[in-house]
Amino acid sequence: MSWSGFKKNLNRATTSVLSKTGSLDRTTDREFEEEERRFKSLDQKVERLHKEAMGYSQSVKNMTGSQLKIASTIDQFYDEGAPMGIYGVKYKEAVGKLEQQAQDELDVSYRTAVLEPIGRYASYFPEINEATRRRNKKLLDYDAARSKVRKLVEKPSEDSTKLPRAEHEANGLREAYETMNAQLTSELPKIVDSRVAYLDPSFEAVVKSQLSFAQDAHNTLEGLRQFFPPETEGYELEAAADGILQQMRELSICGLA
Repeated sequence: MSWSGFKKNLNRATTSVLSKTGSLDRTTDREFEEEERRFKSLDQKVERLHKEAMGYSQSVKNMTGSQLKIASTIDQFYDEGAPMGIYGVKYKEAVGKLEQQAQDELDVSYRTAVLEPIGRYASYFPEINEATRRRNKKLLDYDAARSKVRKLVEKPSEDSTKLPRAEHEANGLREAYETMNAQLTSELPKIVDSRVAYLDPSFEAVVKSQLSFAQDAHNTLEGLRQFFPPETEGYELEAAADGILQQMRELSICGLA
């Protein structure tokens, strides 16, 4: 950063502090401030939405990956001739198919219809934030110039050219600030309002993607139901498990000291 740039930033920081403490008159625009507040809220929500959409994609991949690991481990419990052995193989095949479907769905359609559109939408926001920062810098420069003019009016300088120069500088800064302020005040609402038309298709794609995955998972696992006995009540399963554990406790090895 050049010395002039450093000095300008320092002057802006000083002006900002004086404005906040009431030591310097501050130019306010309630309409802009409200539109900026709405845009910042949208910026935060879109960033969170993009992060959570990516999190969903990764969570599905983690879940199907864990299912496949469970199936692979269960498969190791049974001998080839065990009655449940063939069912373990079929379960492994089923969850392997689900994992592949999840990979294909999330890496192609979900990324294309959800992640990439939201990411592109969010990618425009840093440029808009930079524009509002430039506007705020122009405001600080203008307020500092106004303060300088006021001080010269209240306490005239021996140099009669100082006041006209200060007024000329203040007028130029005012025009630059007002031009940028008017543009942002006009365009920020359009950006905020665009969220509905832009994000609606991605919202629809999220729902359809979840529905498709859930239906595929149901249909695939439903085909395994025939290999297992009818569903029993929870207490029956608990009683059966307790019976097996009791048999284990009765083994002589459990009584060795």
